[in-house]
Amino acid sequence: MKQTIKNRKGQNLVVLVEQTQSQKGLAFVMHGLGGFKEQVHIQTIAESFKENSYTVVRFDTTNTFGESGGKYEDATTTNYYEDLEDVISWSSKQTWYQEPFCLIGHSLGGGCTVLYAENYPNKVKALAPISTVVSGKLRFEAHSKKELDEWQKTGWQIRESTSKPGVLKKLPWSHMEDCLEYDLLKKADRLTMPVLLIVGENDKSTPLKHQKILYDKLPSKKELHIIKGAEHTFREKHHLQEIKEIFNNWIKKLD
Repeated sequence: MKQTIKNRKGQNLVVLVEQTQSQKGLAFVMHGLGGFKEQVHIQTIAESFKENSYTVVRFDTTNTFGESGGKYEDATTTNYYEDLEDVISWSSKQTWYQEPFCLIGHSLGGGCTVLYAENYPNKVKALAPISTVVSGKLRFEAHSKKELDEWQKTGWQIRESTSKPGVLKKLPWSHMEDCLEYDLLKKADRLTMPVLLIVGENDKSTPLKHQKILYDKLPSKKELHIIKGAEHTFREKHHLQEIKEIFNNWIKKLD
């Protein structure tokens, strides 16, 4: 079931709810910066939960390349996080809503799910931040000095989208300024639920060393998996199969 709802700013948010019979649980799966709910790694994770009798909610944030409102140039950590809160708030009024629920996110979406779990730990049954942003400071340090200087000087970072070839992704410097306001390590002691971390061996945006910093701060039942040969976004069939297997095993442990 696809539905259009409004976020707190009155913008359209397109939400995809895949209900399951004999529902065991509820899972929210969130894409990363410039991503969308139909990306193959997002779909793969959603399938793992559906096959384990979870109702799954995917959605396009505003200011990305999905079906929701806004434009990419306005994308911030703050707006992605607020959209996650608004989708969960809307879901709480639906018949299939169930607490505590599972939260899964990729990259910036991973950071948003961690932030939500830190703010509302009692609502979250389990957390899976994949290739997650850990802090604005660490994300800043993952860029080369040359790239940062150019971005700050011109006011823009301009790249071609890999998920949507031919589409230019333009981000203002204010995006990075917003991101620098966030640090998930400060309240990591609140993450007492089971946590699953996955990262690509060749991830340059949110590398393994960042994931280890977060992993070491986690007080809970925790797992860290490294996908050999993978980069930041998982597209190769064998990488996706490995991720699905990791999720299937993890979900079974939750039940």
